[in-house]
Amino acid sequence: MNRVVVLGGYGAVGREVVAGLRGHVPEIVVAGRDPARARTVDGATPMRIDLRRDGAEGLDADAVVMCAETENVRVAEQCLRRGVHYVDVSASYPVLAEIEKLDGVAAGAGATAVLSVGLAPGVTNLLAREFGGADAEIGVLLGAGERHGPSAVRWTLDSLGDLGESWRMRFPPPYGTRTVHRFPFSDQYTLPGRVRTGLCLDSRALTAVLPRLRRFRRAAPLRAAFRHVHAGGDGFAVAVASGGRVRSFAGRRQSRATGLAAALVVRRLDGAPPGVRHIEDVAGPDFLPELAARGFALGEYDAG
Repeated sequence: MNRVVVLGGYGAVGREVVAGLRGHVPEIVVAGRDPARARTVDGATPMRIDLRRDGAEGLDADAVVMCAETENVRVAEQCLRRGVHYVDVSASYPVLAEIEKLDGVAAGAGATAVLSVGLAPGVTNLLAREFGGADAEIGVLLGAGERHGPSAVRWTLDSLGDLGESWRMRFPPPYGTRTVHRFPFSDQYTLPGRVRTGLCLDSRALTAVLPRLRRFRRAAPLRAAFRHVHAGGDGFAVAVASGGRVRSFAGRRQSRATGLAAALVVRRLDGAPPGVRHIEDVAGPDFLPELAARGFALGEYDAG
């Protein structure tokens, strides 16, 4: 792997992808519409690209990492048809489902696309795999104080329209047992068995009002508040429960965990089977321990 292009590489997740690739990939290119911001990313070459207008036809790369949530399906197809590996951190199932349809294109060109990369989906998929495909409940606890880019905020608020039933899950210390609301993370649709995924925030008060915010999710003041008001910390935890046991992964800065997970996937692309895969089809049993060694914590405990 000699040249990797990170689309949206100057955002919160993209910068962490670059940090995880630095020293392992000879040339890292940070691409986006704002070359001035791209130049602020250490150890990377800046490139201006407007995915809505330019696409990815002319990208010279061994692999492309999509952190921009813009034209994902078109960019994936353009990369895979030319034999360029593709890694996507999107949590949107409709997007991933369309990219899955490119399996034949990727296999024919000898390229690999890896989906469900990040924290949820991603780490959650790998924790669930340890239960052998059994029915599972997944809880995702995010820090309301962490700053996220406009794409992440837009997707989260749009997804409030699909908020479903609530249940209780036990997270690792210091969080304890919390109420989670069913949320449309893609892993509940792509993993085997009956799986449901719930969301909560580190702030119990904000978690309680999430269902009430559903009707206002498209209001500009609410979107501005989510972008600029940070009422919480930057800690996170994901917990996967099945058969009375829970496996967990926790730490600080969800964007860092997502970016480093994507970087580890890129570093495993050489030798990966061609076609469209999800992270659990590419990452071996050493993946989570290696990721956890970057300052995160793996855990296992009783669900009760």
